[in-house]
Amino acid sequence: MNQTRTFLILAWLMVATLLWMEWNREKSAPAPDVAAAQSAVPPSAPGSVPTAPSAAPGGTAAVPTAPSAPAAPGATAAPAPASAAAVTVTSDVLRLTFDRGNVVTAELLRYPQTRQPGSAPVALFSTDPAHFYAAQVGWVSSSDTAPTHDAGFVSEDGGTDYALDEAGDSVSVPFVWNGPDGVSIRRTYTVRRGSYAIEVRDEVINQGSRPWQGFVYRQLAKVPPVTRGNWMNPDPESFSLNGGVWHTAENEFGRRKFADFTDDGGISERGTASWIALLQHHFFTAWIPDAQDETTISLHVDGGGARSPHLIRELGPGVSVAAGQTAATSARLWVGPKLVGLIRAEDVRGLDRAVDYSRFTVMAVLGEWLFRLLDFLHGLFKNWGWAIIGLVVLVKLALFPLSQAQYKSMAKMRKFQPRIQQLKERYGDDRQKFQMAMMELYKKEKINPIGGCLPILLQMPIFFALYWVLLESVELRHAPWVLWIQDLTARDPYFILPIINMAVMWSTQKLSPMTGMDPMQQRIMTFMPLVFGVIMIFFPAGLVLYWVTNGALGLLQQWWLIRRYSEDKPAKPAKA
Repeated sequence: MNQTRTFLILAWLMVATLLWMEWNREKSAPAPDVAAAQSAVPPSAPGSVPTAPSAAPGGTAAVPTAPSAPAAPGATAAPAPASAAAVTVTSDVLRLTFDRGNVVTAELLRYPQTRQPGSAPVALFSTDPAHFYAAQVGWVSSSDTAPTHDAGFVSEDGGTDYALDEAGDSVSVPFVWNGPDGVSIRRTYTVRRGSYAIEVRDEVINQGSRPWQGFVYRQLAKVPPVTRGNWMNPDPESFSLNGGVWHTAENEFGRRKFADFTDDGGISERGTASWIALLQHHFFTAWIPDAQDETTISLHVDGGGARSPHLIRELGPGVSVAAGQTAATSARLWVGPKLVGLIRAEDVRGLDRAVDYSRFTVMAVLGEWLFRLLDFLHGLFKNWGWAIIGLVVLVKLALFPLSQAQYKSMAKMRKFQPRIQQLKERYGDDRQKFQMAMMELYKKEKINPIGGCLPILLQMPIFFALYWVLLESVELRHAPWVLWIQDLTARDPYFILPIINMAVMWSTQKLSPMTGMDPMQQRIMTFMPLVFGVIMIFFPAGLVLYWVTNGALGLLQQWWLIRRYSEDKPAKPAKA
């Protein structure tokens, strides 16, 4: 197998992989359920309510453990009007609306929806029935009255709005539920400056005459989005996983698309150091209980339709509060972008996997290291486009010894093209004898015909990992490079980079020997720059910039090494 045939096989492999990635992205988008959307409107606070395990025997005050199986969903909550006592909290990064003790809307003030001036901020939660999305927390008990997420909690301050002033570092928002028999639950949300992690603390106060037992549950409920793009004009929401992910210390990381959510016990994972999240392009929400709390994670679909609310829930921990005593449980609610630095600052095991570089662990790890390197280069150049170019240079330097051997072999092949052509004429249509004679010539002249495989094979994983890094990293969202490239995560608006890529590939092809190839293979190779150019038209500009820079440096390197090794240099005279 000669050098050009090797490149041909790898090129077609790359094309097939890219087409598979596009097909899989289209396939993963949830299909719109028009009939369900028109006939069934979700209530203002949808979401099934779990059932609790039986109370501890004899009404003891022992802390109950989480159930071993996921709680069966109850009936969907009845529609409820918006509360007049809704509370708005504004910090430097978030604007949140709370109602009945839940977060019902959230705006990310530093992230506009588009690059246009005056664009509204990205909203993660919504009360719109067609786009319903909420973070819910409630209590259940098998023997006592407990407040669910859709009723019971009221603002302790009577609906006062809050704002984080310049002098303050945090603001707390209290809600309270007063139950029978002297039991009350005080829920406090604490929003901190510069943080997307909201602290949520539930304190059970038992002023009654007997113990109270209950289980806290926290869930994220969302009507799956409908992606309306196609492979020529893709919807950005189709770029990343739209669905749920979760983690426990015992079972590590799990993920599931909305289309694969089930309400029949699809998952039931119980453990500590847990968290649950719903992901979308560039942003996510997550419930993060205390690391020592034991919880049970499950998935549910209310109503069973594609446009019904899909829930990911963690149930537990359970508490038992004796008369005259109090008990508390805390968690964090992440509402924000996939900023790796801030996520790691939360010091939560596995939470950085919410930045979903790939479903494959090896590619995810490679993507993580690529982003770290890009982030370092961005710190030097203060521009993500130049950071991408710097990454190419570093990769080229790392692979230079392999590339040097590759191009040296190619230069020798060019030198022996006349002899190979003579062999082809001598053996005519006897392909087997021709191949044997050509291999014998390679062996005699110490030419490695597959010397170019390794550099290309090593760069392919980098290319695909960078593909996901550019799509997933919110740091690059709306990031400009120079001139006409004002968003590296969007496609080139004038297709200049794809055209340059075609020119670079064509020039590289002209320097590559096609000796031994039949006319059909040569025609296929002639069309390869056009095929890749068309594919690159719909890729993010940052990815095409990487490939163009890589190709241009490779072309320059190939030209220089071919000139260096194409002719035998006279031996240096021996020293006296």
